[in-house]
Amino acid sequence: MRRYGKHTDEDDVRVRPNRKGNRPRTNIRPKHEDAAEGFVLTIDRGRLTVLVEDRTITAMKARELGRKGVVVGDRVAVVGDLSGDKDTLARIVRVEKRSSVLRRTADDDDPYERVVVANADQLAIVTALADPEPRPRLIDRCLVAAFDAGLEPLLVLTKSDLAPAEEMLKTYEPLGIPFVVTSRDELADGDAADRVRERLTDRITVFVGHSGVGKTTLVNALVPDHQRATGRVNAVTGRGRHTTTSALALPLPDTKGWVIDTPGVRSFGLHHVDPARVINAFPDLEPGTERCPRACSHDEPDCALDQWVADGHAEPARLYSLRRLLATRERREGD
Repeated sequence: MRRYGKHTDEDDVRVRPNRKGNRPRTNIRPKHEDAAEGFVLTIDRGRLTVLVEDRTITAMKARELGRKGVVVGDRVAVVGDLSGDKDTLARIVRVEKRSSVLRRTADDDDPYERVVVANADQLAIVTALADPEPRPRLIDRCLVAAFDAGLEPLLVLTKSDLAPAEEMLKTYEPLGIPFVVTSRDELADGDAADRVRERLTDRITVFVGHSGVGKTTLVNALVPDHQRATGRVNAVTGRGRHTTTSALALPLPDTKGWVIDTPGVRSFGLHHVDPARVINAFPDLEPGTERCPRACSHDEPDCALDQWVADGHAEPARLYSLRRLLATRERREGD
């Protein structure tokens, strides 16, 4: 049935009003060229604490960002109320390009990546020499994640008053990783914090370690004005209790450095890691991979690295260390 006459004029056509307004929909989004630059310090239940110039503000992610995540360490563009006053809320409208991304998965079979932090320069792997016992496999996994993300690793060994550090240092000596050994007494009098601080100047450093190793205690010594809760090791299980529940970026006093304290981890999945990127952290071995078969795992009979080392281009201990790290995906942390 014809709704209008044969000679319908446009004025005869009924137009249904838009209840949401008469402005036509568009995919064009504002550029927010006047947005302020911010640095994400922490995230709590959808609210983000952002440093803008010399003040902290509370912000939320703008709807236009869609599913794009925002993490601690991100540099962002912020609009809205930037006063930092109580009960004010700004909007994060843009996440700037990241220089680095530290990722982890729950385990090696989990395809879902979790971004730990963004834009860090260094990964400080904190482990106790005793109480709780050290977990070398977890250290190896953190090293692989650091190499994959392009971060420089730093090994921090705590509680040297309970056990010697020589055996642990010998294991990682071929990797040439810088390290700091601390004791509980040195943490109390500030000597340990001073030695660690020397490694953190002008860098953004992420602190990672399982619960009970003294990670947050060390962060509190580095940044005395921001005391976070610490816990004790369970005498029965030998495990620490989670006291840090969210990542937090803190400025180092009197320097341009930052430390990012993260919750204690009990696993560090490497499902997301491409072994081809790990070899980039071994410049003495990388040229030897040119004659490797396609998709070589660097731990098989036809791997060209064996001949490369046999010809004297690199130390055998370096190849052993590389293969130990690459094998961490097939081994549990407790093995």
